[in-house]
Amino acid sequence: MLPHTPEELWEVLRAEPQAAVYAGGTDLLVKLRQGLVDPSCLVCLERIEELKGVQEFGHEVFIGTCSTHGYLLANPIIRSNFPVLTKALELLGSPPIRNMGTIGGNICTASPAADSLPPLYVLEAEVEIRSKNTSRRMALKEFIKGPGKTSLQPGEIVSGIWVKKAPGYNLHHFEKVGQRKALAISIASLAGLLRASENGVIEEARFAWGSVGPTIITSPEVEKALVGNRLSRPILEMAACLARSAVEPIDDIRASGEYRRLVSGNLMVHLLTLQREVCH
Repeated sequence: MLPHTPEELWEVLRAEPQAAVYAGGTDLLVKLRQGLVDPSCLVCLERIEELKGVQEFGHEVFIGTCSTHGYLLANPIIRSNFPVLTKALELLGSPPIRNMGTIGGNICTASPAADSLPPLYVLEAEVEIRSKNTSRRMALKEFIKGPGKTSLQPGEIVSGIWVKKAPGYNLHHFEKVGQRKALAISIASLAGLLRASENGVIEEARFAWGSVGPTIITSPEVEKALVGNRLSRPILEMAACLARSAVEPIDDIRASGEYRRLVSGNLMVHLLTLQREVCH
């Protein structure tokens, strides 16, 4: 089904409460082929125009849930305000996937390996959840409950994402490790924001790791370890040890949990190569 307005959508969801709602469908179609889901019908959101696009509202930016990764990569508001998200989207899948997959789909799939999630965590994003009669906002870190699990209730959709502008950060960083150099699902990933003084002392740090726990992992201990210090190998090696303790990786066909734990710390040490960016 292809509703063109929210009103049409609510009517469809009332008549088909077991329907699968999607936009790009890049994850849903895989599950359908594998027989992992059996919805009563499919409801595509891509014709509802108000669920697309990027809008500025003062210090906040609203990203429509049906905005594709390719659209966001080309959007000047996203590129100028959220380089950490742009860097992650550049590494997400292939051009066809980026042109079909949507930011809302990447969130609602709730995969710990989703490339957009660590940047959205460090940006402290909120999701906007709508039903026929209500609208509410929820922190993304509270919305995602576990692998494939969210706080969405029957009759609700994620209509968009709210992200506060984060000026003043010297470094917007995203890096992931996979089994190959391109088109790789993350074995481990790291998103980071660093704000430093003119002499290179870290004043604020935010980090989030992907694919190393049931949800995205954050660690106030790692962030505190950097504040008040310059980037140096001893400081980053200490932070790496804290990161390895914070993550909760498992073994799967892509990597062992122990390897993921090692890589999570190594990604912190790799920040040393970005020291020049932090000092300028």
